Amino acid sequence: MARLTITTESERETKKIAEELARLLKPKKDKALVLALSGELGAGKTRFVQGLARGLGISKRITSPTFVISKEYRLRSKKTPFHFFYHLDFYRLSNKEDLVGVDFAGTLAKPRTLVVIEWAERIKSAIPKDAVWIRFKRVGEEERKLVMNK
Repeated sequence: MARLTITTESERETKKIAEELARLLKPKKDKALVLALSGELGAGKTRFVQGLARGLGISKRITSPTFVISKEYRLRSKKTPFHFFYHLDFYRLSNKEDLVGVDFAGTLAKPRTLVVIEWAERIKSAIPKDAVWIRFKRVGEEERKLVMNK
């Protein structure tokens, strides 16, 4: 299992790292690529997603979908080989049954799709085994540690 640790010193740097990562990610041809984000409140998960979105060519303001659970973005930019970007937030969920109205299984089955899940640890059993986990930890006022596991 590959492991990568990155320390960022500001929200801006967290976004920039994610923006660069978005340009390196390669879509799967048969299903979605899943990034499972975990970490305490204020650890930088949403800032990271904002950077990913920018790297995918999304210019809309990205906010966490805490109440709607899922937001879908159709990607038309030549900047990315992905066709769809889904931003999910499991903060208010407690079990897999809470995902029924979101068509989570259908989302995961879409090829050329990037799915990013904040608070993925809340329903770990719903996360595909081949997901890339990114754990966020505050290590100072602005400093964050991101640990990626594949």
